[in-house]
Amino acid sequence: MKLDRIIRKARTISERYCVTDGGKFDLGRIDPGDTGGLKAEDKPRAREALQSGVQALAALQDMLYAQDRWAVLLIFQAMDAAGKDSAIKHVMSGVNPQGCQVTSFKVPSAEELDHDYLWRCQKGLPERGRIGIFNRSYYEEVLVVRVHPELLERQKLPAGLVGRKIWEHRYEDIRNFERYLSRNGTLIRKFFLHVSKQEQKRRFLERLEKPEKNWKFSAADVKERDYWDDYMEAYEDMVRQTAAGHAPWYVVPADNKWFTRIVVSAVVIEALGSLDLKYPEAAKEKIAELVAARRALMAQK
Repeated sequence: MKLDRIIRKARTISERYCVTDGGKFDLGRIDPGDTGGLKAEDKPRAREALQSGVQALAALQDMLYAQDRWAVLLIFQAMDAAGKDSAIKHVMSGVNPQGCQVTSFKVPSAEELDHDYLWRCQKGLPERGRIGIFNRSYYEEVLVVRVHPELLERQKLPAGLVGRKIWEHRYEDIRNFERYLSRNGTLIRKFFLHVSKQEQKRRFLERLEKPEKNWKFSAADVKERDYWDDYMEAYEDMVRQTAAGHAPWYVVPADNKWFTRIVVSAVVIEALGSLDLKYPEAAKEKIAELVAARRALMAQK
């Protein structure tokens, strides 16, 4: 079956970028410009592969929805301009909107700050049979908040709970939360789109130079580049502390968007393909009902 072949090929691609044991993970060994051996002239073939992937995802998502047993949670983390939005847009373009929901997490609101940091993400978790996509997530709490610890003051935590071990505690809470979700039928796949500082600069300049992209630009994004090394250290520790077999990280090279989309598509296809999805079989009573309905329809003029 063609779908089976696509799933097998997707597994080969996704395994290359998968981290299930972060103990020795070294972000410095990941090349943001890696294209898996493909060259610029291979882009047309890559686009065809992506289109095949989109069709495969549509078929798998339809079975996921019909079976109504599993929920799928896809988490995207990255520096600004790494291509999260475009990856989600292109890879999920063929999925039925009724079976997919995207939640983007911005700066926490006053209401959100009056709750624990997982609260706003819990509200966005997907139901069984659906794919939920988090564009940023609770991982911001060990990324931007870690790089800017002064943000902890806005969370109004009791003083005794803010200490040197706060990041260790948050990693532990996140690991437990993801274990809980996986034990209750939520399949988790996490993506870190790894863009280089040089490519981010090029994309920022493009946003400045093209009027149709001006709306994407924020002066705050440029200021955050001053903390680049701190962010890279935080991302590396994030993967080391929270990669697991039930909730792996995929560190995806993001300097070439066309390749990023191929890898993301492969991971999602492999993930859905691992669930042994099938359309529900009709019970004898249901089959009899369908036969009767067919006869009634055929008898009508």
